[in-house]
Amino acid sequence: MELSHSQAVIRLNDIKAELERLGEKDDLTTEDETSFDELTREFAEVDGHRRQLERKSALERVRSATKTTERRPAATQVRAIGGSSTGDYDTDPILNPDSVEDCRFRNPWDLSEVRTFGQSKAQVARELSARAKSAVEKMGGANDAVRATATHILEQWDDGDSRIARLCLATSSPEYLRAWSKVAAGRGHMISPDEQKALERAMSLTDSAGGYLVPFQLDPTVIITANGSRNQIRQVARQVVATGDTWNGVSSGAVAWSWDAEATEVSDDATTFAQPQIPVYKAAGFVPISIEALEDEANVTQEVARLLAFGRDVLESSAFVTGTGVGQPTGIVTALAGTSSEIATTTAETFAAADIYKLDGALPARYRSNASWLANRGIYNLVRQFDTNGGAQLWERINADVPPMLLGRPALESEDMDASWNTAAAGDNYISVYGDFSNYVIADRVGMTVEFIPHLVGANRRPTGQRGWYAYYRVGADSVNDGAFRMLNLETTV
Repeated sequence: MELSHSQAVIRLNDIKAELERLGEKDDLTTEDETSFDELTREFAEVDGHRRQLERKSALERVRSATKTTERRPAATQVRAIGGSSTGDYDTDPILNPDSVEDCRFRNPWDLSEVRTFGQSKAQVARELSARAKSAVEKMGGANDAVRATATHILEQWDDGDSRIARLCLATSSPEYLRAWSKVAAGRGHMISPDEQKALERAMSLTDSAGGYLVPFQLDPTVIITANGSRNQIRQVARQVVATGDTWNGVSSGAVAWSWDAEATEVSDDATTFAQPQIPVYKAAGFVPISIEALEDEANVTQEVARLLAFGRDVLESSAFVTGTGVGQPTGIVTALAGTSSEIATTTAETFAAADIYKLDGALPARYRSNASWLANRGIYNLVRQFDTNGGAQLWERINADVPPMLLGRPALESEDMDASWNTAAAGDNYISVYGDFSNYVIADRVGMTVEFIPHLVGANRRPTGQRGWYAYYRVGADSVNDGAFRMLNLETTV
């Protein structure tokens, strides 16, 4: 049997719930009797496997404790938790780095232990933050990259009301993960009382009724950040986490220094601060799946999370380039169009090597060191054809594309940038953006909500044998400093 200990416990709970459901029936059908016998046999097998794993784990702890005792100095008696003196020693926190957290938060999700009476708001926030970080280390269904990203989000972006910490504690617990998995697989009737309480606690954090928050470790915001995004703008843009309906930042111009004579009053060199705001917008997606596929899928929870993350990445890749800013993020092209950052080609209706150098020269030097190019693959292929004789304008050999660099700066791709133009029609053709993309801010709001739809129906309002998940989340994006970019516009006229 290949089940891990946590998987074995989850399966045992599922079997127990199903057996109890069957046991409540007054009369069992032949099929029910067969199912009852099979579940009873499976319970015995899984329970035996669980005990075997626990014996192995206990033996490993004994071996580890024996080694620790042999290495521990004999004169370092300490006080146990609670202050009473004991004749034993604490577990070495260096040899066993998890021991301190285990003693402090044996169950970080049990918020009944959080003291609020007589505690300031900051003290409660610190307690919740510490518990959330402990929960991240203990939560199932995650790898090291996801845990590292979740910890970074908590440390960097949690606010004074501990909204992200509360969200993490409510949606990362084993009970919530089991409950969400059952709901996602259409087995909501098998939820235990503890799992129901976990669902209700998480529901209290949502802005609207209905739907279930995706478990913290499966949230696409965490998954995409941890595993890397296919959207190349997200790879270089500044990513922040919004805890409300709008992300509020702070920006300023360069500090104006001056030369002042000895013993004279310093001049007024104060900088002007601005507060850029980026609203977050709702995006929604739908994942249909047949009943057969749902029953055959070994890990439907992880599969749904993967599909949701992939669909979100595809949707955002277009919005971050050409998004209108009305009901959706503001794309970088939309933000720069019509501003002083827009640069015309050297020759009307013609794209040439000189335009690449013109764009590079127009960008201020303070942004050039961290600059990247953004264009359609078709435009890059045109650049490669500027010089076929190996002269000064040669970009690189046609088979050299790792890493893609143009004038020593990364060349990012986007299918939503213009790849061609029609000289017979008047219009703007934004064929390349060049600049420091840390000045393009993507504001993610952690917390995707998913609603399970048990049956999809066809045109005649009859079931199609499919089920589905309706998911929605919120994100925003915009340029907070247009001066950090230059965009090449090949304008055509009639």
